[in-house]
Amino acid sequence: MFFKHAVHTLKEKDHELLCTGRDYRECVKLSKLKKFELKIVGKYGGSSKYAKLRASSGRIFDLANEIDKFQPDLCVSFSSPEAARVAFGLGIPHITFSDSPHAFAVKRLTIPFVNYLLCPWIIPYSAWKNLGMSKNQIIRYHALDPVAWIRRETINLHDGKLRKKYKLLKSNTIVIRPEESKASYLIDKNSNVNNILESIVENFHNTTNILVLCRYNDQIRQFNEKYGDKIRVLENVVDGLELISISDIFVGGGGTMTAESALLGKPTISISPIKFYVDDYLVKTRLIRKVANSSQVVKLLRHIQYDNAFKLKQKNHANRILIRMEDPVNKLMKIIDRFVAL
Repeated sequence: MFFKHAVHTLKEKDHELLCTGRDYRECVKLSKLKKFELKIVGKYGGSSKYAKLRASSGRIFDLANEIDKFQPDLCVSFSSPEAARVAFGLGIPHITFSDSPHAFAVKRLTIPFVNYLLCPWIIPYSAWKNLGMSKNQIIRYHALDPVAWIRRETINLHDGKLRKKYKLLKSNTIVIRPEESKASYLIDKNSNVNNILESIVENFHNTTNILVLCRYNDQIRQFNEKYGDKIRVLENVVDGLELISISDIFVGGGGTMTAESALLGKPTISISPIKFYVDDYLVKTRLIRKVANSSQVVKLLRHIQYDNAFKLKQKNHANRILIRMEDPVNKLMKIIDRFVAL
């Protein structure tokens, strides 16, 4: 999603492009859903550290073959250790994006090898100082990453059609996005997320449509087995903006969809088990509420679920913040033009 419109713009300028991604459920299916041409190279390693290492090593080898054949003048990635290693090894300049210095393992394998790092302005230069990146290599943009697509993506289906599509039989809808439990920065962390989600289901399933958009196949299986028909687990990858548009409240375990929902003005609750800069900014600007336990989330949901005045106020507040943000894609284009002009 982040690069879709950048790719379109570069093609209009007659640049030759090779877009790659790994064999990861959401990456593959979302690219097809969005009609984004992607060459799949290598696979996702899952939750095991050994499997992650093996998958990454294999992808470096396969990606090196592809890049050596393609012979690009520039590499642009969303903090890919494999792209960083291959670009560095083949002497190709590399620009990377990241809004996640908390993903320390990935950053240690990426940032030291790149020419420029682009990130949101809310992340201080000091967050990158131990990763081999000098201040003059960091280019910040006054935006959160979802701005790169949410201004361009529109929901064409009528709300009634969407309600029918997602089989919404009750008047209110809560959309839940579980945490990225297999990410390296969460594997060894103790989390209260499952208890929080269980409280939401038990307290609201009788009166509310509860839609759960899982990240992994085993998450889908676990939620189905545990909750049955109390919730609706979306087994297919769907358009996140479309799903957010039909929600009354969004509950996210951290990540992109939480920021999307917040910037679109939906009442948004973060149940992320860790602290990170984007969440902190969204809390500070009152675009999201963050909870740490089951009683907090139940109390907050009951407070805002039927409060239409709050929902309208939240929408207007988000619009005022969103309109002041710049487009990260424009920032990228200026840097690419600089490399092309060399």
